[in-house]
Amino acid sequence: MKGYIHSTESFGTVDGPGVRFVVFFQGCPLRCQYCHNPDTWAVKRGREMTADELLEEYERNKTFYRGGGITATGGEPLLQLPFLTELFQKAKERDIHTCLDTSGITYREKKAEEFRELFQVTDLVLLDIKHSKPKGHEELTGQKQDHVLEFARALEDTKVPVIIRHVVVPGITDGEEELLELGCLIGGMRNLKGLEVLPYHTMGESKYKALGMSYPLQGVPAMDSDGAKKAREIILRGIRNVRNKK
Repeated sequence: MKGYIHSTESFGTVDGPGVRFVVFFQGCPLRCQYCHNPDTWAVKRGREMTADELLEEYERNKTFYRGGGITATGGEPLLQLPFLTELFQKAKERDIHTCLDTSGITYREKKAEEFRELFQVTDLVLLDIKHSKPKGHEELTGQKQDHVLEFARALEDTKVPVIIRHVVVPGITDGEEELLELGCLIGGMRNLKGLEVLPYHTMGESKYKALGMSYPLQGVPAMDSDGAKKAREIILRGIRNVRNKK
């Protein structure tokens, strides 16, 4: 089996614990307005690679990955579910920590068994919640939110540890009501292990220009670290509100 791979990063430090080998999968159904990797959207593009070839790349720097492992990101790795599952199965055979960075958008109940196979060999999921409100999610990404929440419930049911990620964009995902609702949305998750609030940046603008594409958030300023910290506190307040009611 071969997968379509956009690129790899040998020494990733922001996509899971420790130093990691990061695999960027090609293809994504979302069109997030703040996406800084539009070159990963197209499906069946990129470099065709086997799981063994990727793990051979991992092995070249294996000594640096103590306390780390391999992370699948994208694009959207779940678009290539069978290949992703094979990659993680072979990684676990080598006792490699596996982490999945995903939006969960491709989850479908009819494929629940296939997803469970993946969950069995997944040590950690970084679940990117784009927006807490259904309408806001659709406006921001072009896709409905339902399958994301189904995916989150499936992870909880199978007890896969989850770290929630949320990008804070001025005027779009930084409202107090939206952030509190996000906290309430994730506060009851029994498998919640962490929260990462990521400040929006404008580094993607140059890539859009190079690709001859118009940038959807032209003129929206970057979010500073203080704004991201305040947003995180509001989300945590929402989490506490849920947990205090139990």
